[in-house]
Amino acid sequence: MPKVRTQITSRVHTEVARQGILFNKDKGQHILKNPLIIQSMVEKAALRPTDVVLEIGPGTGNMTVKMLEKAKKVIACEIDPRMVAELQKRVQGERTAHQSKLQIVLGDVLKSELPFFDLCVANIPYQISSPLVFKLLSHKPLFRCAILMFQREFAERLVAKPGDKLYCRLSINTQLLARVDMLMKVGKNNFRPPPKVESNVVRIEPRNPPPPINYQEWDSLTRIGFMRKNKTLSAAFKQTTVVTMLEKNYKIHCSLNNKIISENFDIKQLINHVLEKADAKNKRARTMDIDDFISLLHAFNAEGVHFT
Repeated sequence: MPKVRTQITSRVHTEVARQGILFNKDKGQHILKNPLIIQSMVEKAALRPTDVVLEIGPGTGNMTVKMLEKAKKVIACEIDPRMVAELQKRVQGERTAHQSKLQIVLGDVLKSELPFFDLCVANIPYQISSPLVFKLLSHKPLFRCAILMFQREFAERLVAKPGDKLYCRLSINTQLLARVDMLMKVGKNNFRPPPKVESNVVRIEPRNPPPPINYQEWDSLTRIGFMRKNKTLSAAFKQTTVVTMLEKNYKIHCSLNNKIISENFDIKQLINHVLEKADAKNKRARTMDIDDFISLLHAFNAEGVHFT
């Protein structure tokens, strides 16, 4: 049996090497090869002739060349210089107009500032999925939408609703800032080399304007709630680190607002009071929606309790 596996691996490497490039799986280099899926992703993005499109991880440019036909400009962010060379070589073989519409940015997209763009369309390296989603959603000015390929379970977490098995902080934090829709499933054999997991394409449309809340506080609150998402909030707020953090923040708030703290003040009593007042003591994060968390955040803030 191991001999057969070795032969298959050898054939894959021979096929890829014949094209002059070996793909680096550690960098998430699984090239989308099915032209029908590429075409479908581009169509679902509804590109306009005036659009600037951001593509992350263009690889050998299968999707890039399709978008160059429709958009004003494509900014392709690529971390691998070998892929940049392949992309440049390929576009040079296209119409001259396409060449002038392509801008290639070499480097780690997570460590650099994003340029202006109207849409983001990409088959992204799966290991950067979560930080990339929030980097995109924090970008200003807001983009119109993103059509992104993710590992299937990650995509399912993005769209999960309260009570679903996969509902988590990723779900609620993304859905606070954007509308998220599942578009299609993509099997592993549509990639070269095939990844170990199945994939899904998701549409992310930022809420414009964004919700009028302090996102840093929101993020801290949901982190506390989802740390043990099946436990009650009452249990979550009894953790020593949480109590210590909220007490420190409360004292800073009082100091800034010239509010005197009584000698017998107990932060645990105040936390308990807020949870009871918000009718949240016995609620569990896994069943709470965005409105539930917003109400809870407002209830704590009203009592001078803030999250960092």
